[in-house]
Amino acid sequence: MPALDLRTIDGIHAALASGVSARDVCRESLARIDAADGRLHAFNFVARDAAMARAATVDASAGGAPLRGVPVALKDNLCTRGVPTTASSRILRDYVPPYDATVVTRLTAAGAVIVGKTNCDEFAMGSSTENSGFGPSRNPWDPERTPGGSSGGSAVAVAAGCVPVALGSDTGGSIRQPAALCGLVGLKPTYGRVSRYGLLAFGSSLDQIGPITWSVRDAARVLNVIAGADPADATAVGGPVPDYTAALDGRLDGLRLGVPRHLLQEGVDPEVGDLFDAAVERLRAGGASVRDVELPHARYAIPVYYLVATAEASSNLARYDGVRFGHRSAHSDTLRHMYTRTRDEGFGPEVKRRIMLGTYVLSAGYYDAYYLKAQQVRTLIRGDYDRAFTDVDMVLMPTTPTAAFRLGDKVDDPLQMYLADVFTVSANLSGLPALSVPCGFTAAGLPVGLQLTGRMFDEAALLRAGDAYERMTMWRDVRQPPSP
Repeated sequence: MPALDLRTIDGIHAALASGVSARDVCRESLARIDAADGRLHAFNFVARDAAMARAATVDASAGGAPLRGVPVALKDNLCTRGVPTTASSRILRDYVPPYDATVVTRLTAAGAVIVGKTNCDEFAMGSSTENSGFGPSRNPWDPERTPGGSSGGSAVAVAAGCVPVALGSDTGGSIRQPAALCGLVGLKPTYGRVSRYGLLAFGSSLDQIGPITWSVRDAARVLNVIAGADPADATAVGGPVPDYTAALDGRLDGLRLGVPRHLLQEGVDPEVGDLFDAAVERLRAGGASVRDVELPHARYAIPVYYLVATAEASSNLARYDGVRFGHRSAHSDTLRHMYTRTRDEGFGPEVKRRIMLGTYVLSAGYYDAYYLKAQQVRTLIRGDYDRAFTDVDMVLMPTTPTAAFRLGDKVDDPLQMYLADVFTVSANLSGLPALSVPCGFTAAGLPVGLQLTGRMFDEAALLRAGDAYERMTMWRDVRQPPSP
């Protein structure tokens, strides 16, 4: 059998058209997981038998499905029937859901083969995957560095060549940030564009599911499959889903881009800043117009995010009490003691920190001063973007202020860790779609990402711009981390 290209959907479909079976593709994907995962820890669980059985079903079915035979990895906070779903938390170590998340159902209906569940920060709370209850993931470009988070395992699975597509969840940048640090494409759709049914909730007004891929075209293909209304999720927006691949014409003519220069004056690594400036100039040379825009309240995005997100986390995680599902402490003699010991044994330090912060900001006497004020400023942040979009079609920023940092560098300084999301959280607070695409490498050979944020439900424009930029740079053809 010829060598398989597992980086793109086109590569897999070309192999299937040449006579390679979906079982062969699945077998190769599983072999690559075996070769890489001992060093990189992308996966919490590999669904080996179920994946091979699913691939056999695909082989027996008629062709034409958009993701036919494509191996897909899922962040371990997406429910999968009969397959462990832990959110990388000890409190759910043995939890096996009785149902599939809507996105899983739609991927399967489109012909995809689910090969496993990927490591993440516990309950998606983190920016480096170091908060996983099962140990950190490692960046394929440099295993001593973080792949980002919280969807770090999904990014590693794609960057290491194990799968061409992985789904993540994005609450404050958790798809875009690891995609940028691993040299990949990451898409956070508009809030409501993709059903959240079956996603273990962190921040219900912020969470959104999206793809991590090698190419913008593949991100568009996956969005075609997973987007749309869902009767199981009242926040999923109805109406027709456009064909996002139809927008990928390679053109930038007439596109108006805005750059908030005032936000980039401090805290951005010089190499990241230089690569960002070069990307902006390349887009300008390709036919787009570029102008400065003001986002005056964006500097408050991090404190606003960590008030809103922790408040919602405190509420959402109250269900993990040892009564209905998940871990229950064996060392308790009263109901209250059982609650306390279960949560103490099951949750890690970062989750406990956020629950305590969230409970505090929602408590009597502090609600108005913190949570209510944060929601008011959140409205102002969204208003800044609305005003900017009267003059431009999308806003450009670096995805992250630095390239991938070393594992352990920020573990003891939560505030510095939180600042890794300084450019990404505004899209979640505003409900806007945002796309990260690779825009070059540092002198140390580490990837850097360019972020495009657009109008609500205008993912097509983001994907068009990202695809055009990708064609000009051809990063997808030259970027490849070292083999394991």
